[in-house]
Amino acid sequence: MSRGVVRSITGSIRYTSNKPERQGQERGRESFRIDIHADGCRTIAAHGEIDDAPAVVRDVNLRVGADRRPQESFVRIAVGGQFTGSAWFRFADDVAECEAFTAAEGRLSQTMSLDRPLVAFGNHAMVNDGYLLNLYDLSKGAGVQVFPRMLLSSPDHRGATGPMLFAVDLALEFVGRERVTVVAGTFDALHFRIVDVPGLPLEHPAYDLWCTADGDYVLLKAAVAGYMQTAYELVSYESTQCAT
Repeated sequence: MSRGVVRSITGSIRYTSNKPERQGQERGRESFRIDIHADGCRTIAAHGEIDDAPAVVRDVNLRVGADRRPQESFVRIAVGGQFTGSAWFRFADDVAECEAFTAAEGRLSQTMSLDRPLVAFGNHAMVNDGYLLNLYDLSKGAGVQVFPRMLLSSPDHRGATGPMLFAVDLALEFVGRERVTVVAGTFDALHFRIVDVPGLPLEHPAYDLWCTADGDYVLLKAAVAGYMQTAYELVSYESTQCAT
């Protein structure tokens, strides 16, 4: 009989600045673990820290089904060293639910009706941003595909509010296949670009992402332009086949 987890991927991502006065300086970090279960589900867990004041500490856990659609998630954030909020999210075919407690709003419950099963949930972990890229249908080649009604845990670009449900659309461009070298090694990669996120209170700058081309969509590197000017790079990576 096989164990519940058949394969695990662990690693860490370094956050740096691309601003001229801080070029290449470390501004945060993230450690993550992806467990692939015997039933095809995946659990994606991450601990992230952003040093820029007010500092953000985030712990997230997301479970997706064998169909890659989100099933449930947990998000806890602290900003400036103080508890900001925590929430549990559940996603069914026709409804999204959130049970949360935040410093600003207190205890709250949310229910959103869905006209179709949710395609993705953004919880602001960089490893989760990489996994979102699986939405793109690669069989259609390079171009732009639009995904309506994706949900986020926060509309803030650092994910530093809430957490609670927030709906946006996503326009995703596939640029092409590349060979990419990062601190963690050299990988066959898929290059994507998020070109628009309609629904955000502030327009999202151009956002380039590279992920592994092996079907796991592990984030290799990323860069955000505009007012953010941030970069991200995979600095450690290990994939382990679990004993059966």
